[in-house]
Amino acid sequence: MQTLPKRLLSIDVLRALTMFLMIFVNDASGVKHIPEWIDHAAGDTDAMGFADTIFPAFLFILGLSLPFAINNRIKKGESSKNILIYILTRSAALLIMGFYHVNLESYNSKAALIPKAAWALIITVAFFLIWLDYPETMKKARKYALMGLGIILLIAMAVIYKGGKGDHITWMRTSWWGILGIIGWSYLVCACIYWLCKGRLSVLIIAVLVFVGINIAEHTGILTEKLWIIGDASAVSLTMGGIIISGLYAKWVEQGKARLIPVTFIVIGVLLIAAGLLIRPYADGISKIRSTPAWIFICAGITILMFQLFIYIVDMRGQKNFLKAIRPAGTSTLTCYLMPYFQVFLMELFGIKFPYLLRNGMVGLLRSFAVSFILIWLVGLMEKKRLRLKI
Repeated sequence: MQTLPKRLLSIDVLRALTMFLMIFVNDASGVKHIPEWIDHAAGDTDAMGFADTIFPAFLFILGLSLPFAINNRIKKGESSKNILIYILTRSAALLIMGFYHVNLESYNSKAALIPKAAWALIITVAFFLIWLDYPETMKKARKYALMGLGIILLIAMAVIYKGGKGDHITWMRTSWWGILGIIGWSYLVCACIYWLCKGRLSVLIIAVLVFVGINIAEHTGILTEKLWIIGDASAVSLTMGGIIISGLYAKWVEQGKARLIPVTFIVIGVLLIAAGLLIRPYADGISKIRSTPAWIFICAGITILMFQLFIYIVDMRGQKNFLKAIRPAGTSTLTCYLMPYFQVFLMELFGIKFPYLLRNGMVGLLRSFAVSFILIWLVGLMEKKRLRLKI
């Protein structure tokens, strides 16, 4: 098993920037009259917008940080059984949250007992109650009571749920798994592979080659059916790519060959971008919505280059306060991800809208930047009160 340093601050910084940009682009999607390149490209086009690079970066960073979490538990003396339970419970939490978020999209306020905004706020509060990072000093009875309340709320929201349109009313179902659900499945598959092979780079490289091969086969017509759990293998390809980069970093640091890291990572990043551009005409173009091979390669390449940049700035140059203003987005990332649900649905519940000026053009984009900063700042305040999710 490869041994990694306890924590790479560069990963936290990269994660923080990615989370900040995720909140920004999601908020900016409601702003009109902005440059097309900022938003997501349409699903039927051969194109990629700036917003299309954010989620794949997050999946790649998931892979970068995954070995840290597992190796740290091994160093603490945890058994293989406990580590597997940790992987399964973490994946289950993400899948549950993703499942509820997907059904939020098709929620039918006219048929349901409560408005969509109220349902969304209640499930978000339930997520906090169940997966809050409760202090060790809290009495177990109180902790379990709060967690139990969260579970009861989720069950109640499932019972009263009404989805669909018109006369076609449906109950909760998986049309897809949502952002958190995709992360959950990808984490489950990649973490289990890493755990089973004990982090051996040779096995991990074979795994990513298989995943990428499946994705290429899917988009060249060789494979006509999506596979169970991994689908077209785009998410697991990105996550496993991050794991391999962490493995290379660990290997060269242990061998005293850290000087190889900058040049190698830059070369890998550039080659992946070039590979994406080369395969683009032959494998369904470039598209986030269709999760094509070109999109995977280009986004992975960009993320590796950004990772190397932050290794240089933060880990090598010691600029630990780099992007300090958004640091909570790198340490309480899931909390940051859920904060916009409070903002958006509280505004919807009380009929509050941003003024026209703040919903258009450059002023609207500045508003989106401000929203991202404010939500992350609030998470920073919440961190000090131990109000953060931990799964």
